[in-house]
Amino acid sequence: MSTATREERLDVLVVGGGPVGGCAAALLQCAMRSSARPLSVAVLEPARLAAPAAGEPLDARVSALSRASERILASVGAWDRLNGHRAQPYERMRIWHEAAGAGALVFDAADAGEPNLGTIAENRMVQVAVIDAFEAAGGRMIEGELVGLRVQDELVEAQTTAGGFRARLVVGADGARSAVRGAVGLTAESSSYRQTAIVANVSTERPHERTAWQRFPGAGTLALLPLADGSSSIVWSCDAQSAAKRLAASAAEFERELQRESDDALGALRLITDRASFPLSRMAAHRYTAHRCALIGDAAHVVHPLAGQGVNLGLLDAASLAEVVTAAALQGEDPGAQRILRRYERWRKSETLLMAAAIDAFDRFLAHGSGPLSRLARRGLAWVNRSEEIKRIFIARALGLSGELPLAARVPSRTARVPPQTASVPPRTASVPPRTARVS
Repeated sequence: MSTATREERLDVLVVGGGPVGGCAAALLQCAMRSSARPLSVAVLEPARLAAPAAGEPLDARVSALSRASERILASVGAWDRLNGHRAQPYERMRIWHEAAGAGALVFDAADAGEPNLGTIAENRMVQVAVIDAFEAAGGRMIEGELVGLRVQDELVEAQTTAGGFRARLVVGADGARSAVRGAVGLTAESSSYRQTAIVANVSTERPHERTAWQRFPGAGTLALLPLADGSSSIVWSCDAQSAAKRLAASAAEFERELQRESDDALGALRLITDRASFPLSRMAAHRYTAHRCALIGDAAHVVHPLAGQGVNLGLLDAASLAEVVTAAALQGEDPGAQRILRRYERWRKSETLLMAAAIDAFDRFLAHGSGPLSRLARRGLAWVNRSEEIKRIFIARALGLSGELPLAARVPSRTARVPPQTASVPPRTASVPPRTARVS
């Protein structure tokens, strides 16, 4: 870790060292380290997280990492740092609705010829793994917060609590309330789901069987995700009023309701961590890029957690942006020019909008709906379950193995790679007048 000096110049400054930002930085750092002129990359993050101590309980905030995410993380050497005794692959997923006779939808990795359907891992462990991989590749972690940005034609001047410095490209990976997005004037459309997600870890009377269980109990969504120590992580999304009552209930009352709403799938459930909660909202940036700036992950889009795709979409953003930027750099182009970054925006915006629309449809018609379309959607679970071909299509999408994928997500690899052939990258954009913005 280090601080920046006023005169220091970088190729790329990534603001936000979470799983997505750290992965983007690692991909950029690794991609050209063997070239004549490797990129100089730094990550700005308020504080560096430490790996959990041996024997420390598992966190309640987890992600379901897809096969595409696994390949992306492996490409920078982060997967081996993560895929240890604290990560749990899952082989099946069971989805059902409370409506009698609706039928269940069951996905099995064996039916698709896959070793598993993904891996449940603590968000903290993913973040530590990517930052460790980034630093191992020669990247620099700067502890500090963004204060302001001044975008000029040839570079961006960044003011931070750790000092000031200049970069040819700034990547905003600083979450839904992105300071980078606000500083460069990129706007977003957002709205509340009027729901709250309750998360906690629970012990279960019956083993989780390496299965992710998801039930639509009539008004919300309840997921039980298998953890490596035999416990399960719950993600219980419901209206804000119901969530407040459940958070205020005694542990015993909460456990009884949780067991009932889970349809007794795993028997008696006992809290082993405190309950935590966060409000749910959707957000989509109108543009993902500006001159010398690109947004990735939650800074660009936020989706409902019911499909577990938030981090996976962000890691695909990171890999796609890294591929575009390194392709430009290899051809001697300026990687921060807006016309180059627009290729990333066109690529990822269409993919994320499609996924967001599908997730919203699930939430609207399965989690909360009661009309004819909702009844049709509930019956659809059983219809899909009877078609192995349709199920394989769903599995491929959930694993991140369909759509227009970046190379790092398509090719299992231990080292980051750049495509041997790249499309022509447009020349640098016209001059952009200097602009100074303060970050509140």
